[in-house]
Amino acid sequence: MFTRRPHRGPHRPDRPRSPGGTRSRRTLATLLALALLPLAALAGLASPAQAAGTLTAAFTTQNNGSWWKGTYTVRNTGTAPVTGWTLEFDLPAGVTLTGHYHGEATVTGSRVTVKNAYYNATVPAGGTTEPWSYWFVANGPITPPTRCTVNGDKCDGTPDVPPGPPGAPQATAVTARTVALAWSAAVPGDHPVASYEVLDGGAPVATASTTSAIVTGLAPASRHTFTVRARDVRGNTGPPGPPLALTTVDPATDPVPPSVPQGLRVTARTASSLSLAWTASADNVAVAVYEVFRSGVLVATVTGTSVTVDRLSPVTSYSFTVRARDTADNVSAHSTPAVAVTDDVAGPGNHHKVGYFIQWGLYGRQYFVKNLDTSGSAAKLDVINYAFENIDPVNLTCQAGVTKGVSGNPQDPDEGTGAGDADADYARPISAAQSVDGVADDGWGKLRGNFNQIKKLKAKHPHLRVVVSLGGWTFSKFFSDAAATPASREKFVRSCVDVWIKGNLPVYNGAGGPGTGAGVFDGIDIDWEWPGAEGHPGNRWNAADKNNLTALLAEFRRQLDELPGERRLLTAFTPADPAKIQAGWDLSRIFDYLDFANVQGYDFHGSGSDDSWEPARTGHQANLHRDAQDPYPFDFSVERAVQTYLDAGVPARKLTVGFPFYGRGWKNVASGGTAAGEWQSANGAAPGQFPTEAGIRGYHNLITSTPNMTVHHDAQSVSTFGYTGENGQWWSFDDPWSIERKTAWIRSKGLLGAMIWEMSGDTPNGTLMNALHTGLP
Repeated sequence: MFTRRPHRGPHRPDRPRSPGGTRSRRTLATLLALALLPLAALAGLASPAQAAGTLTAAFTTQNNGSWWKGTYTVRNTGTAPVTGWTLEFDLPAGVTLTGHYHGEATVTGSRVTVKNAYYNATVPAGGTTEPWSYWFVANGPITPPTRCTVNGDKCDGTPDVPPGPPGAPQATAVTARTVALAWSAAVPGDHPVASYEVLDGGAPVATASTTSAIVTGLAPASRHTFTVRARDVRGNTGPPGPPLALTTVDPATDPVPPSVPQGLRVTARTASSLSLAWTASADNVAVAVYEVFRSGVLVATVTGTSVTVDRLSPVTSYSFTVRARDTADNVSAHSTPAVAVTDDVAGPGNHHKVGYFIQWGLYGRQYFVKNLDTSGSAAKLDVINYAFENIDPVNLTCQAGVTKGVSGNPQDPDEGTGAGDADADYARPISAAQSVDGVADDGWGKLRGNFNQIKKLKAKHPHLRVVVSLGGWTFSKFFSDAAATPASREKFVRSCVDVWIKGNLPVYNGAGGPGTGAGVFDGIDIDWEWPGAEGHPGNRWNAADKNNLTALLAEFRRQLDELPGERRLLTAFTPADPAKIQAGWDLSRIFDYLDFANVQGYDFHGSGSDDSWEPARTGHQANLHRDAQDPYPFDFSVERAVQTYLDAGVPARKLTVGFPFYGRGWKNVASGGTAAGEWQSANGAAPGQFPTEAGIRGYHNLITSTPNMTVHHDAQSVSTFGYTGENGQWWSFDDPWSIERKTAWIRSKGLLGAMIWEMSGDTPNGTLMNALHTGLP
């Protein structure tokens, strides 16, 4: 689809391939949700707190009349140097800070967090941070801060005070094999309470983040003694509270099952969840829980008569049943099934707009994240695809933390091997003039460059979601290897989630580190070009790619769904060529995992820098319908591409159509009479926007830099083209005229929306984005 070329631009966007071979292109579940962990994790919770470090911090003041100075001197009492320290403290009432020195400070309310500067990070054994100790300028009463810690330990070096004992647990529900417990909260010590451990006879059996939990796996009619103890955020464990002794239910006392739940129905839906409700069952003693099944698999256990099942795929049909279980472990038959379909990601009546932002745009194009805002595009987009990140050629993991350019030779099989741009991603400081909020990057900050600007853009436009796009034309070489086995897929996906979603960026030029990139990306976009088919020279591919891609998407979905918080997006760029679809994309299965796919809607015809594609004849690169005058024996059009997916049963609201914000051109083109160069002979690619990018110009560059170009509109195929009789250039591109008609067609087909490659091609005031937004509100 696209060439990933730092410092320049897409040098060889992919094209479909013609048939002839020429280049083309949880109560128990609710109770369980109250906080159960595996026993292995419980054993870890019972371990002692981590030993305190060797750093302390002493506070001194200096009265300067209209203001006062507060200084923290960090001391290392150990026998080895300590590198890296963080101070935290609370400001007393009435005290405000107006300046910070020798440390990077963040003030949130009255809480101050200070990270060391690069020059005072290491505190030698037996030494201090003097003469470069952190100090602040303060106004208000000269009063020492409180709750001071250094690297999490109390600044005065005294041990932590653990939490007190919780109240005695009370049984809120008892069955043959489970006990639900609740207790009053423990009084915190020096640090907030993070969790509670439930003990049975002194052995941990459950943990909870709240003051209730459920213990499972018990034997019927068995005796137990439960106690609860608290654990704080620092890992300090307090003493157990008073005990509770009880016996689980004996099933022999109640052989009668509950009645079947009735009236199972869907009460609400989103793109990733369905809410269900039903009428309560009757039982001779008591119903303990209801078990909810999706296609025969238990997905939730609740005490009430409603539940919300989440982590579902958009525009997907699901079948549910529910059954009742009583306190003696008798179960009812399953209810009549309820079948429902989730919403799409845009919501009823809305359309999704997805725009690619290229990593390397800040070089020759001088297109920054800020331009998405100033052009007005950020307000109109729903998703931004950050293009592209690579695959490590040795480890077969998501590659990050390197800056290495591509070779520059489009026929080089190693053009993109090992290439990447950590500098543009998160290390290059962005100036105030180039910044979304007008504030320059701190040169010592851990997150700079495009990633920091993305976070600022998302803060300004909270509706925006940003995904990282993996692969592209030049970076897809090792997808086949990474997807080849269950072990390689698990390893690859785990690395991608770790780096791009959890934000554990490799340290690079003083930037990066654990968690520094958290919050930048809201999901992952797969741009494998192409599974099971030829792509860039040197790419690995084979017949097993089709099944392996499906398994890879399943693994991405599984690991993304394991993350806490909002469901992460999983999307893909998919081909227009039916042969490439057949070779690598199982349309009957992949949409179980994808939120939506961006279908290629351009590069149907073109010529590139090496004149190896279609240099001898002009052609439309993004026509909606097949042109009746098209002399080629194959049919490439938006209509045919989309219909291939719809005919395979893909829901229309899981598809967006790709729009080019650039043109493709030829030189020395014959006029062809009234056709004005359409389908006429040519002599290679026209001069491009950049010297190494022949045949490609961004829309704004095209309409402002191509002399004497007359624009024509082909109403039959819905194509825009321009011809310059002066030097015989012929260009195929989209403009507001074609966008208006294409978006009307998208609406008529009930599709999800549109995708754009790529945003820097638009005019500074977003001419094409405005047209797209008008057509797809």
